Parts: sequence; C-alpha cells; structure tokens
Amino acid sequence: MCGIAGKFNFVTKEPVASDLLLRMCSSIAHRGPDDQGMYVDDLLGVGLGHRRLSIIDLSGGAQPMSNGDGTIWIVFNGEIYNFPELKMELEAKGHAFRTKSDTEVIINFYQEYGEKEFYRLNGIFSFALLDKRNHCLVLARDHFGVKPLYYAIDGGRLWFGSEIKAILQDGTVPRELDFESLNSFLTFRYNPSPQTLFKNIKKLSPGCYLKVSSNGVVELDSYFTSRPTTNDTITLHEAVPEYQRLLENAVKRQMLSDVPVGLILSGGVDSAVIGGLMQQYSGER
Repeated sequence: MCGIAGKFNFVTKEPVASDLLLRMCSSIAHRGPDDQGMYVDDLLGVGLGHRRLSIIDLSGGAQPMSNGDGTIWIVFNGEIYNFPELKMELEAKGHAFRTKSDTEVIINFYQEYGEKEFYRLNGIFSFALLDKRNHCLVLARDHFGVKPLYYAIDGGRLWFGSEIKAILQDGTVPRELDFESLNSFLTFRYNPSPQTLFKNIKKLSPGCYLKVSSNGVVELDSYFTSRPTTNDTITLHEAVPEYQRLLENAVKRQMLSDVPVGLILSGGVDSAVIGGLMQQYSGER
C-alpha cells in the first residue's frame, strides 16, 4: 500500500504550505516507508503529497508523477492489474511513456478518456489527479472500495487523504462528531460510505469519483454502474473450466510486481488452491 494526501484551495487559490503537506505525509508514513514526494502549484492553490511502498518500477515510479508536459499530476495508492494491456492501447493512440509504472498509465488513460472511463481500470486504487488544463482536481476510488480515500470540503477548500489523520493535520478542518454516524457505528460496528465519525469528513464511496473545479463546481458521481448477471444457460460441464479460467487469470494478473510476492493462508481449500496457482505462475518458491 501507499499513502496519498493533499489540499486544494479551489476558491481562494491560496498557496498550500509545504509544511502542512509534510505533516500530512508524515502522519501516514507507515503506509509508504520507501519514499516521500510532494508537488505544489501556487497558482491553482493545490498541494499533493505521497508516501510510497515500491511495488512496480522501483526506480522510475516515484510520485507525484506528471505527464510529459506537466499538465496532469497524480498521487496514487494501489495497483492496476491490466495496465500492460492499457499501455499498449494508449501507445497505439500515440501516447509515449517514460516509465514502466502503472501510475503513468493512469495519467495517460485519463488524458485520453477522462474520468467516465475509470471503470476500465482493473485493480484496487485510490488516487488524486490534478488536471491543470481544466483547472480541476479529480479523486477516484476503486470499484469495490478496497483502497481507502477520505475527503472534506469546507469554505472553498478540499482536503483528502488515505487516512483521516492526514486531513486532521490542518487545524482549520472542522471537527464535529456526527451523531447519525455514531449511531451507525454502534449498530453495525463500522460506518458505511460515505459516513465517518466526523461530520465534515466523508469516505469517497466505492466506484465513485469527486471532481472539484477552480470555479467552485463540485461533481460527485459514479463511474461504475454495472451489476453482475447470472448465466442460466451454462451447463455444469461448461461452468467448471470457465471458473478455472477466471480464477487462474485473477491470480496471474495480481502477481504483477517487481518485488517478491507472498500469500497469507487461512488454511482452507480456497487459499491452498490460490497458493498452488501462484507457484504455477512463479519461478520462486
């Protein structure tokens, strides 16, 4: 995992203090022990911070990362499993790549297709994209909410972070208990999205993006609206090899890594099967 954090003063355009970004990043340093990076745009009033756990492209995947002309910047937590296929598609459309990272693929993918196509990103992720061409900041979270992303909007300011503690590094963030969320927590023992125990801090819901523009427009929408369907016509003879194919593909694509890959076993048949498949696709023990 990695950690992301940042602030966007989208109304006042007040520059984001680098010491605030440093505190935000330091508060989530445990999420990314390998590297730290920050980017500040004083004209737009944006600051992006990143703590990195290096998985793919160890030498070239440092963040924040930009496209070739510096008009799009990203901080990203997660992994895009189908990034090799998307990279080939984008190269065919004329996009050039400087790194071997999935992070750069997201930048070019957004540049080509925009936020409405995020459903095509096969992976687990949360990221913030600064689009200097359109003067906006886009937050996105993966289809099922595996990777966390919190945000707060108040007084023309947007804060975001992988954990709430990053947002609370800014002493001006409103701190007020949300009693409705407290009731949910005591009832369910967790807070469903978008609730948190703080009234002004929300979880970005799974499969959603939040787009905040410098003209004050705030857009919260879902990029993922499909629902699974049941194939009632498939036979048992057909279903068994199809299930095996899907499972093998899922395991294989999630082993994309430039560092050793491991498996936490629960001791059941299912995890043992995953371990066996992992060994099949790995040259290591």
